[in-house]
Amino acid sequence: MAEAGAFVASVLEATAAATDVGVNLLALDKLAHSMIRQRKAESCYIDYHPSFGASPFGKVLCTSVNDAALHGLPFDYTLRDGDVVSLDFAASVGGWVADSALTLVVGTPRDEDLAMIDTVERALEAGIAAAQPGGRMGDVSAAIGAVARADGFDVNLDFGGHSVGHTMHGDLHVPNDGRPGRGFPLREGLVFAIEPWLMLGTSKIYTDKDGWTLRSADGSRAAHVEHTVAITADGPRVLTARAVELG
Repeated sequence: MAEAGAFVASVLEATAAATDVGVNLLALDKLAHSMIRQRKAESCYIDYHPSFGASPFGKVLCTSVNDAALHGLPFDYTLRDGDVVSLDFAASVGGWVADSALTLVVGTPRDEDLAMIDTVERALEAGIAAAQPGGRMGDVSAAIGAVARADGFDVNLDFGGHSVGHTMHGDLHVPNDGRPGRGFPLREGLVFAIEPWLMLGTSKIYTDKDGWTLRSADGSRAAHVEHTVAITADGPRVLTARAVELG
């Protein structure tokens, strides 16, 4: 799984570096697809068709822009100055999956966007730090929610993290808020994705007409970050850590 995590991290590094004003979302997806082919990996997205999706996803990278919070389906859109972009990528290498996401601003950032991204990144860090053997999943959820709420954000619990293994989405759910000391026991060998996401003005979402992209109900901007984390005897190990944090 560390091998899969390293590959996922490399794809996010490459696509984030290529994300800029004037770049088309389809070009970013094409770059990710080429890296999958070169690595002889398998996309977790292209044929993915859960109950909440209108059809198989059809792309290999999620690109959520501005008011798109999650599951952004790449389309013919050229990035503009000041756009907030979340990149979410999962792949299987040797039958094992890793999943990760980051958010960045292209061009000239707005202060409120940078503050939102800082909050969601600190929430992820807090969730990872709480993922200790002998603890409970509620410890992770509570740590995420505490950071978000302290900065004035409402937390949506419809989507969150999940266990990861031979498939992208396991049965274990990792809510982005909760109560410490409750929930699934954290034991050595458990691997799951921690996935905070926030929106500036609301906690409510709706599904875009593309059948996939989840957007904020009030049109406010969103940020989304994620790492795949393993519980070890020495504490949490981030399997998707990037050499350069580009979020």
